[in-house]
Amino acid sequence: MIFRARQFEFRFPRPTVVMGIVNVTPDSFSDGGRFFSTGAAVDHALALAAQGAEILDIGGESTRPGAQPVPEAEELRRVLPVIEQLAAQTRVALSIDTIKPAVARAALAAGASIVNDVAAVRGDAAMWRIVAEYQAGYVLMHAPGPPATVHQGGAYADVVKEVGGFFSERLNTLLNEAGLAPEQVVLDPGIGFGKTLDHNLQLLAKLRSFTKWRRPLLLGVSRKSFLEKLTGARLNERLPASLACATLAVKAGVNIIRAHDVAETVQAVRMAEAILRKTNVA
Repeated sequence: MIFRARQFEFRFPRPTVVMGIVNVTPDSFSDGGRFFSTGAAVDHALALAAQGAEILDIGGESTRPGAQPVPEAEELRRVLPVIEQLAAQTRVALSIDTIKPAVARAALAAGASIVNDVAAVRGDAAMWRIVAEYQAGYVLMHAPGPPATVHQGGAYADVVKEVGGFFSERLNTLLNEAGLAPEQVVLDPGIGFGKTLDHNLQLLAKLRSFTKWRRPLLLGVSRKSFLEKLTGARLNERLPASLACATLAVKAGVNIIRAHDVAETVQAVRMAEAILRKTNVA
């Protein structure tokens, strides 16, 4: 199984890829705008790469509940200098976390290789045409609705079945109508996006069911609020729960873990992989 994103190629099976999160926002739920300036964001991203991140996911618009939409020009102002500097200073793959086609195009032109799209539920094909044009990687994330309403929650009779149905329908659109190749697409079940605690737990328990499309799976659970609902852990106390999800996800066949705490996540997944290798030999 291959994931291609412009000049980058990831061939699976291989060690789990850790995607480091770089929030260039003043209102991120996870880091409170600590990396809002270009210099701070670049330094943080380079530190994550040194810790083992093979992809850096750069976002200029928060997707936390209650976040205000960011104008296109402001989002570009935030992310483009960061991408340009990182493209010149590191060889890891750069991902743009955006719902705006114009931002995706500018980021790809500046050196990004992947579009992480939390609005893959969209009906407009403009984003997909840009991804196809640049032969970029594309993270197809499930959400029950557009970002403005996604955190109001979705109603599911069977959340695992419905997320799987979404993947089937969207893959058909991307591959047969938008011109993407299968190797460009990664699937993300969208943990925490319009889902209750129980929905999230059901999806985590059934991650292996999403491997049937033979596309890499990405999981983003790092520091998310559903962890507090289960454990009572406040924001800065959620690393153990995040790592528990990450290591179980590796066992279930997840290929990419999106994380704030890169060094800890790399260590945890490498340990899980070592144990699983011995299990498979036995």
